[in-house]
Amino acid sequence: MTRAFEDIAFTNSVRAAQHRYGSRYSGLGGGGARQDILTRYEIDFLAERDSFYMGSVSESGWPYFQYRGGPKGFLKVLDDTHIGFADFKGNRQYISVGNLNSDDRVSLFLMDYPNRQRLKIWARARIVDMDNEADLVARLAVPGYRARVERGVILTLEALDWNCPQHITPRFSDEEVRRIIFPLLEENRELKEKLAQVAAHID
Repeated sequence: MTRAFEDIAFTNSVRAAQHRYGSRYSGLGGGGARQDILTRYEIDFLAERDSFYMGSVSESGWPYFQYRGGPKGFLKVLDDTHIGFADFKGNRQYISVGNLNSDDRVSLFLMDYPNRQRLKIWARARIVDMDNEADLVARLAVPGYRARVERGVILTLEALDWNCPQHITPRFSDEEVRRIIFPLLEENRELKEKLAQVAAHID
Protein backbone atom coordinates (compact mmCIF):
# COMPACT_ATOMS: atom_id res chain seq x y z
CA MET A 1 0.00 0.00 0.00
CA THR A 2 1.33 3.45 -0.89
CA ARG A 3 0.87 6.92 0.58
CA ALA A 4 -0.44 8.39 -2.66
CA PHE A 5 -3.13 5.71 -2.64
CA GLU A 6 -3.95 6.40 1.02
CA ASP A 7 -4.19 10.14 0.44
CA ILE A 8 -6.84 9.65 -2.24
CA ALA A 9 -8.76 6.58 -1.09
CA PHE A 10 -8.72 6.83 2.71
CA THR A 11 -11.09 9.73 3.29
CA ASN A 12 -12.48 10.53 6.73
CA SER A 13 -15.57 8.43 5.98
CA VAL A 14 -13.42 5.51 4.85
CA ARG A 15 -11.26 5.82 7.97
CA ALA A 16 -14.39 5.74 10.12
CA ALA A 17 -15.58 2.57 8.39
CA GLN A 18 -12.15 0.96 8.83
CA HIS A 19 -12.22 1.75 12.54
CA ARG A 20 -15.80 0.53 12.99
CA TYR A 21 -15.25 -2.81 11.28
CA GLY A 22 -11.78 -3.49 12.64
CA SER A 23 -9.86 -3.12 9.38
CA ARG A 24 -6.16 -3.85 9.48
CA TYR A 25 -5.71 -0.44 7.83
CA SER A 26 -7.35 1.35 10.77
CA GLY A 27 -4.89 3.73 12.40
CA LEU A 28 -2.35 3.40 9.62
CA GLY A 29 -1.26 6.46 7.73
CA GLY A 30 1.72 8.13 6.19
CA GLY A 31 3.72 4.92 5.84
CA GLY A 32 5.39 3.50 2.80
CA ALA A 33 6.63 5.08 -0.37
CA ARG A 34 4.38 7.56 -2.12
CA GLN A 35 4.56 5.66 -5.46
CA ASP A 36 2.92 8.04 -7.87
CA ILE A 37 5.20 7.02 -10.74
CA LEU A 38 5.34 3.89 -12.86
CA THR A 39 8.19 1.46 -12.28
CA ARG A 40 9.45 -1.09 -14.78
CA TYR A 41 7.12 -3.65 -13.21
CA GLU A 42 4.00 -1.57 -13.92
CA ILE A 43 5.23 -0.62 -17.39
CA ASP A 44 5.70 -4.29 -18.32
CA PHE A 45 2.31 -5.13 -16.83
CA LEU A 46 0.57 -2.41 -18.85
CA ALA A 47 2.24 -3.59 -22.06
CA GLU A 48 0.53 -6.99 -21.71
CA ARG A 49 -2.99 -5.69 -21.10
CA ASP A 50 -5.62 -5.89 -23.82
CA SER A 51 -8.35 -4.25 -21.73
CA PHE A 52 -9.09 -2.21 -18.65
CA TYR A 53 -12.02 -0.65 -16.80
CA MET A 54 -12.19 3.12 -16.36
CA GLY A 55 -14.35 4.86 -13.78
CA SER A 56 -15.46 8.47 -14.09
CA VAL A 57 -17.96 10.69 -12.27
CA SER A 58 -20.92 12.52 -13.81
CA GLU A 59 -21.99 16.09 -13.11
CA SER A 60 -24.77 14.67 -10.91
CA GLY A 61 -22.26 12.69 -8.86
CA TRP A 62 -23.06 9.22 -10.24
CA PRO A 63 -20.06 6.95 -10.91
CA TYR A 64 -19.73 5.32 -14.31
CA PHE A 65 -17.46 2.41 -15.23
CA GLN A 66 -16.57 1.67 -18.83
CA TYR A 67 -14.77 -1.27 -20.40
CA ARG A 68 -11.96 -0.37 -22.79
CA GLY A 69 -10.43 -2.98 -25.07
CA GLY A 70 -7.96 -3.32 -27.92
CA PRO A 71 -4.76 -5.10 -28.90
CA LYS A 72 -2.12 -5.75 -26.25
CA GLY A 73 -0.31 -2.54 -25.44
CA PHE A 74 -3.01 -0.18 -26.72
CA LEU A 75 -2.76 1.57 -23.34
CA LYS A 76 0.56 3.25 -23.98
CA VAL A 77 3.14 4.41 -21.44
CA LEU A 78 4.37 7.87 -22.47
CA ASP A 79 6.68 8.37 -19.49
CA ASP A 80 6.75 7.36 -15.82
CA THR A 81 3.80 9.63 -14.92
CA HIS A 82 1.74 9.63 -18.13
CA ILE A 83 -0.18 6.94 -20.01
CA GLY A 84 -2.59 7.34 -22.87
CA PHE A 85 -4.88 5.53 -25.25
CA ALA A 86 -6.69 6.06 -28.51
CA ASP A 87 -10.43 6.41 -28.03
CA PHE A 88 -11.90 4.08 -30.65
CA LYS A 89 -15.34 4.65 -32.15
CA GLY A 90 -17.99 2.85 -30.09
CA ASN A 91 -21.70 3.22 -29.41
CA ARG A 92 -21.39 7.03 -29.47
CA GLN A 93 -23.06 7.64 -26.11
CA TYR A 94 -19.96 9.62 -25.02
CA ILE A 95 -20.69 9.15 -21.32
CA SER A 96 -17.04 8.94 -20.26
CA VAL A 97 -16.05 11.80 -22.59
CA GLY A 98 -18.84 13.97 -21.22
CA ASN A 99 -17.93 13.13 -17.64
CA LEU A 100 -14.29 14.04 -18.26
CA ASN A 101 -15.34 17.43 -19.58
CA SER A 102 -16.74 18.29 -16.14
CA ASP A 103 -14.45 16.26 -13.84
CA ASP A 104 -11.05 15.01 -14.99
CA ARG A 105 -10.61 12.43 -12.21
CA VAL A 106 -10.59 8.77 -13.26
CA SER A 107 -9.88 5.41 -11.72
CA LEU A 108 -8.57 2.46 -13.72
CA PHE A 109 -8.79 -1.25 -12.94
CA LEU A 110 -6.36 -3.39 -14.92
CA MET A 111 -6.84 -7.14 -14.60
CA ASP A 112 -4.52 -10.07 -15.21
CA TYR A 113 -6.95 -12.92 -14.64
CA PRO A 114 -4.64 -15.89 -15.40
CA ASN A 115 -2.06 -14.68 -12.86
CA ARG A 116 -4.67 -13.28 -10.45
CA GLN A 117 -3.29 -9.75 -10.35
CA ARG A 118 -4.94 -6.34 -10.53
CA LEU A 119 -3.52 -2.87 -10.66
CA LYS A 120 -5.51 0.18 -9.61
CA ILE A 121 -4.58 3.59 -11.00
CA TRP A 122 -5.90 7.03 -10.06
CA ALA A 123 -5.26 9.74 -12.62
CA ARG A 124 -6.28 13.04 -14.15
CA ALA A 125 -7.54 12.70 -17.71
CA ARG A 126 -7.16 15.10 -20.62
CA ILE A 127 -9.03 14.63 -23.90
CA VAL A 128 -6.87 15.12 -26.98
CA ASP A 129 -8.75 16.09 -30.14
CA MET A 130 -7.74 15.25 -33.70
CA ASP A 131 -8.15 18.80 -34.96
CA ASN A 132 -5.61 20.42 -32.63
CA GLU A 133 -3.23 17.62 -31.54
CA ALA A 134 -3.26 15.20 -34.46
CA ASP A 135 0.37 14.15 -33.94
CA LEU A 136 -0.28 13.10 -30.35
CA VAL A 137 -3.45 11.21 -31.32
CA ALA A 138 -1.45 9.44 -34.05
CA ARG A 139 1.13 8.43 -31.43
CA LEU A 140 -1.63 6.73 -29.44
CA ALA A 141 -3.04 4.85 -32.45
CA VAL A 142 -2.37 1.13 -32.87
CA PRO A 143 -0.84 0.30 -36.28
CA GLY A 144 -2.75 -2.43 -38.07
CA TYR A 145 -5.73 -2.36 -35.73
CA ARG A 146 -8.91 -1.89 -37.73
CA ALA A 147 -10.76 0.62 -35.59
CA ARG A 148 -11.53 4.28 -36.13
CA VAL A 149 -9.75 6.60 -33.71
CA GLU A 150 -11.98 9.50 -32.67
CA ARG A 151 -9.71 11.16 -30.12
CA GLY A 152 -7.01 10.41 -27.57
CA VAL A 153 -7.00 10.41 -23.78
CA ILE A 154 -3.91 11.30 -21.76
CA LEU A 155 -3.80 10.25 -18.12
CA THR A 156 -1.53 11.91 -15.56
CA LEU A 157 -0.83 9.47 -12.75
CA GLU A 158 -1.86 10.48 -9.22
CA ALA A 159 -1.53 7.13 -7.41
CA LEU A 160 -1.44 3.40 -7.95
CA ASP A 161 -1.94 0.31 -5.85
CA TRP A 162 -1.71 -3.44 -6.32
CA ASN A 163 -4.64 -5.43 -4.90
CA CYS A 164 -4.58 -8.82 -3.22
CA PRO A 165 -5.51 -11.82 -5.45
CA GLN A 166 -7.77 -13.51 -2.90
CA HIS A 167 -11.05 -13.50 -4.84
CA ILE A 168 -9.83 -13.20 -8.44
CA THR A 169 -11.09 -16.15 -10.47
CA PRO A 170 -8.59 -17.14 -13.19
CA ARG A 171 -9.94 -16.59 -16.71
CA PHE A 172 -8.18 -17.09 -20.01
CA SER A 173 -8.44 -15.47 -23.44
CA ASP A 174 -8.50 -17.50 -26.65
CA GLU A 175 -4.85 -16.62 -27.21
CA GLU A 176 -3.88 -17.76 -23.72
CA VAL A 177 -5.83 -21.02 -24.07
CA ARG A 178 -4.18 -21.74 -27.41
CA ARG A 179 -0.76 -21.07 -25.92
CA ILE A 180 -1.49 -23.53 -23.09
CA ILE A 181 -2.92 -26.34 -25.21
CA PHE A 182 -0.59 -26.03 -28.23
CA PRO A 183 2.15 -28.23 -26.67
CA LEU A 184 -0.50 -30.82 -25.80
CA LEU A 185 -1.84 -30.79 -29.36
CA GLU A 186 1.68 -31.18 -30.72
CA GLU A 187 2.35 -34.07 -28.35
CA ASN A 188 -0.92 -35.69 -29.39
CA ARG A 189 -0.03 -35.32 -33.08
CA GLU A 190 3.40 -36.90 -32.56
CA LEU A 191 1.89 -39.82 -30.62
CA LYS A 192 -0.64 -40.42 -33.40
CA GLU A 193 2.15 -40.50 -35.96
CA LYS A 194 4.14 -43.00 -33.87
CA LEU A 195 1.06 -45.19 -33.41
CA ALA A 196 0.40 -45.11 -37.15
CA GLN A 197 4.01 -46.17 -37.82
CA VAL A 198 3.76 -49.02 -35.32
CA ALA A 199 0.47 -50.16 -36.83
CA ALA A 200 1.94 -50.07 -40.33
CA HIS A 201 4.92 -52.12 -39.19
CA ILE A 202 2.66 -54.74 -37.57
CA ASP A 203 0.60 -55.04 -40.73
